[in-house]
Amino acid sequence: MEKIPMTPAGFQALETELKTLKSVERPAIIQAIAEARELGDLSENAEYHSAREKQSFIEGRIKELEGVLSLADVINPAKLSGSIKFGASVTLVDEDTDEEKTWQIVGEHEANIEAGLLNVKSPIARALIGKEEGDSVDVRTPGGVRSYEILKIDYA
Repeated sequence: MEKIPMTPAGFQALETELKTLKSVERPAIIQAIAEARELGDLSENAEYHSAREKQSFIEGRIKELEGVLSLADVINPAKLSGSIKFGASVTLVDEDTDEEKTWQIVGEHEANIEAGLLNVKSPIARALIGKEEGDSVDVRTPGGVRSYEILKIDYA
């Protein structure tokens, strides 16, 4: 199996979610199923079917998280420097609009574009890997080719 790159913060977030699912969500849904069973006929019991569906989702998510965490390759960006690599926070300026953006390149399970966490497998991240400050990068996006200049690379 292939290792899954992840930052320490991403690993911690997934561990916390797993712990919450196991210690809070799972017992709560078991209780909800028990209460729904007491209501009688299960074939027409919407609460029971809803609780069972939620239980199925929770158990699936627990298995998914356990699998991801078992394959995690935690990479601490603070120990890195130089050209852009996994974990780098990169400040770019769009050469067409002069809009500045800062993204951190992270693993796919912790990516969240709204939070500035860019999937390492995304077109922008792949184009940035190996580049230096001051370089210009052309990125093919669904909206067309975009040109960015790398202003700053940080591994804090």
